[in-house]
Amino acid sequence: MSSSSLPIPFNRPGYTGREIAYMQEAMQSGHLSGDGAFTKRCHAFLEERYACKKALLTSSCTDALEMAAILCRIAPGDEVIAPSFSFVTSVNAFVLHGARPVFADIRPDTLNLDETQVETLITKKTRAIVAVHYAGVGCEMDALMDLARRYQLPLIEDNAHGLDGKYRGRYLGTFGSLATQSFHETKNITSGEGGALLINDASLAERAEIIREKGTDRSRFFRGQVDKYSWVDVGSSFLPSELTAAFLYAQLEALDSIQRRRKALWLRYHDGLRDWAEKSGVGLPCVPEHCEQTYHMFYLLMPSLETRQAFIAHLKEQGIQAVFHYLPLHLSVMGKEFGGQEGACPVTEDVSDRLVRLPFYSDMTPAEQERVINAILQFN
Repeated sequence: MSSSSLPIPFNRPGYTGREIAYMQEAMQSGHLSGDGAFTKRCHAFLEERYACKKALLTSSCTDALEMAAILCRIAPGDEVIAPSFSFVTSVNAFVLHGARPVFADIRPDTLNLDETQVETLITKKTRAIVAVHYAGVGCEMDALMDLARRYQLPLIEDNAHGLDGKYRGRYLGTFGSLATQSFHETKNITSGEGGALLINDASLAERAEIIREKGTDRSRFFRGQVDKYSWVDVGSSFLPSELTAAFLYAQLEALDSIQRRRKALWLRYHDGLRDWAEKSGVGLPCVPEHCEQTYHMFYLLMPSLETRQAFIAHLKEQGIQAVFHYLPLHLSVMGKEFGGQEGACPVTEDVSDRLVRLPFYSDMTPAEQERVINAILQFN
């Protein structure tokens, strides 16, 4: 089968070349459980690059969000404000601890949490605000941080898409009290499954270690700060293995080169599709001048649901996989149990019907991308 007829997937995890060597090194060290040498290297990388008080690897971004819920002492009856246009774990981590999600709509330009609506949703029961940096483009953090300060609420950045992105020159994930990262195989930097919690509020750092270590002060014991460790708080086993950390460290080392490749891919899509999109009434991603995106995805906003479905089918016929993205959380089965109603988040409902994500992965070849672009230009 020629390369021109091979299927083009929506995603394909990329490798830097050192992953296997580092995993072998971890295996030879005799330490395969969490918090070994490679975990420490990953922590040091994240703490140095993003100047956070502490970084802690987790088994997933979901785990990092659940740690955030515990650190914010979320309890039954509390409310947490989050965008309806997001992955389920942006709210499920808090629902697991008894919170009621309060769904906010998104901006029609960046598809981020609409900061102008958040204040109207704050009540005496509100305990946190979750800001999701969609597609690695920063939310309007000045306004959100101002609200968080005035109402004395923790702001949690769900930065699953946004590692290394910036808002007004400052890294995403460094604004809120806490920030969560994803290293899922669909992300720019991957370990297959994996995540991290970035702690910017120093007062939360020690408790975060305890929660991550099953509610014990085991980390303090290994640092020689206590002569034995015991159960001192709630917690769970959120640590990834050293094999995961070894794979991840190879990726982090190559972060700059990975980002350069993805930027080139993103710009090629944008330049190649700009004229077609304007003629076809198709929207392209919006990146404000004060934001530096992460080139995590390239999406199109089709004129209608019917057009989107026809577009996905058109690409599928040519062996190209394109996918839609989030369904509105407030209209899901669980969302409706929390009071979600049709029409409550009109931008989310509209965008969810029309958005389609194009194939986008770090080792995408020029030939593959040209096939995708040419197939799109044939769609009327």
